[in-house]
Amino acid sequence: MDVIFYPALTLTVFLVVALLLAPIILRPSPAARRIMEMVQSNRPDKRNVSRQERMQEAILSMARGLRIRFGLAADERVKQQLLSAGIRSSRGMNAYFASRILGPLSGLICGSFIRSNTLFWALSLAAVLYLVPDMWLRIKIRQRRERIRRGLPDALDLLVICVEAGLGLDQAMLRVGQELVIGHPDIHQEFMQVNLEQLAGKPRLEAWKGTAERTQIAEFSLFVSMLTQADRFGTPIVKALSRFGDEIRLKRRQRAEELAAKAKIKILFPLVFFIFPCIFVVLLAPAFMNIARSMKAFK
Repeated sequence: MDVIFYPALTLTVFLVVALLLAPIILRPSPAARRIMEMVQSNRPDKRNVSRQERMQEAILSMARGLRIRFGLAADERVKQQLLSAGIRSSRGMNAYFASRILGPLSGLICGSFIRSNTLFWALSLAAVLYLVPDMWLRIKIRQRRERIRRGLPDALDLLVICVEAGLGLDQAMLRVGQELVIGHPDIHQEFMQVNLEQLAGKPRLEAWKGTAERTQIAEFSLFVSMLTQADRFGTPIVKALSRFGDEIRLKRRQRAEELAAKAKIKILFPLVFFIFPCIFVVLLAPAFMNIARSMKAFK
C-alpha cells in the first residue's frame, strides 16, 4: 500500500496547493478586469481566450473523445435529462461525462489515503462520486419543473392579454417569452425554443409536443393538449386559455393548501423531540432546584 499511498499523497498535496494558489496567481488586475468588461465579446474569434477557458476546453475535448470512443455519443436518456434540467449546449454533455470519469478517479485517490480498509474506502468513495452527477442532475430537473409550474399561470395571463390584443398564437408566445426572460427564465427558454423550432420548419404541434416531453410536467402537458385541440378543432383560443389559466391557478391553490395541511404533521416531530424538551427544562428546572434545596434544608 505504501507504493500507492505516497505518490497519491504527493499528487493530492500538489493539486490542493495548485487549486488554492490558482485564483491568486491567475487573477487579473482591477484595471485589466475593467478593460475586459468593456471590450469583451462572446465570439471566440473576437476576444482572447484565457488560460482557464483553454484548460476547461481541453478537459471537455478529452471527455468528448472518450465519450465517442466508448459509444456514449448517442445516449438519448442522458440527453433528455440534460434538456429537462435546462442544459442545452454540447458542453453540458461533455462536462457531465467528465464528472462521471473524474469523480471515481478522485474517489480512488482519496480512498488510498485511508490506511485501514483502503480498498473498501477507495471503492466506496468511487461509487459515491460516480452517483453524485446523477443526483445533482435529478435535483436540477426537479427544481426547474417546480419553477415552470409556479410561473405557468403568469405566462397564461400574458398569453391571454396578447391574444386579446390581436396577436396570433405564435407571435403571442414569442412576445410572452421575451417578457418573461427575467421573471421566469425557464418558461422563456421553452417558449423561445418552440419559436426557433418553428422557424426551422418544424410543425407547430410537434414543437409543442417536444416542449411537453422536455418539461415532463402534468400542467404543461395539459397546456399543450389544450393548444393542440384548439388548433385542430378551431376552438376560440382566448376562451380556452382563460379557462385553462383559472384551472391552473385553482390547482396551485389546492397544492398550497395541501402542503399547509402536511406541515401540521411534519412539524410534530421537531416539536416533540427538540422544542418540548427545552421547554420542560426551562419550566421544570427551577422547580427541581427548589425541591432539592428544600430536601437539603430538612437534612
